[in-house]
Amino acid sequence: MIRGFTLVDSAEGTSPYGGDRMHATTDAVKTGTSTIGITFDGGVVVGADHRATMGHFIANKSVKKLFQISNSIALTTAGLVGHAQSLSRTLAAELKLYELKEGNAMTVKGAATLTANILVGRPHYVQLLIVGVDSSGSSVYSIDSAGGSIPDVYCATGSGSPYMYGVLEDQFREGMDEKSALKVAAKALLASAQRDAASGNGMDLAVITAENGFQQLSVEQVDELLSSL
Repeated sequence: MIRGFTLVDSAEGTSPYGGDRMHATTDAVKTGTSTIGITFDGGVVVGADHRATMGHFIANKSVKKLFQISNSIALTTAGLVGHAQSLSRTLAAELKLYELKEGNAMTVKGAATLTANILVGRPHYVQLLIVGVDSSGSSVYSIDSAGGSIPDVYCATGSGSPYMYGVLEDQFREGMDEKSALKVAAKALLASAQRDAASGNGMDLAVITAENGFQQLSVEQVDELLSSL
């Protein structure tokens, strides 16, 4: 599992694949994350923090790590910002093209398989969650940098994941409702922000259901949720 890492060695600038040297740009070394996906009865809750780090330095406090890639599927990213942003654009375009050609939306499993195949062909330094809802129900897929794809009822990724799993394993319940799932996700992200130096500076949360599709909570709604915990 990828948690927190730096792709480029600060002294040598070497590639971990043993190939050509890489240029150490700002985007290439922004790392550290907490992202989460939780299934509930009728949908999925997905969330991510806002912090990006460069070693021990907080490089950015408002990085987007939660992306809508179709009406009912979302992507979260942990790892290199440049790779994550590139993948989010590619996946959104591919899912839209599929829908135009086939006349129906790609399934969550199909999106996870597509993502895994992209990573097998060209490894990226990321760990992803593909979450969503389709005719088979609610799904959460964890996808590693080499293209391994694993479905689960909940998952956490990034450097803050050990702290989030403590909350998830204690409070997740099969068949829980949307409100309960949102509270568990918020508690897990708060736990990672309090213990993981590479996570924090607020959070994004969204709910995906078959009826309403992807619905991201506003800043005010997130604040209200946090105040109720």
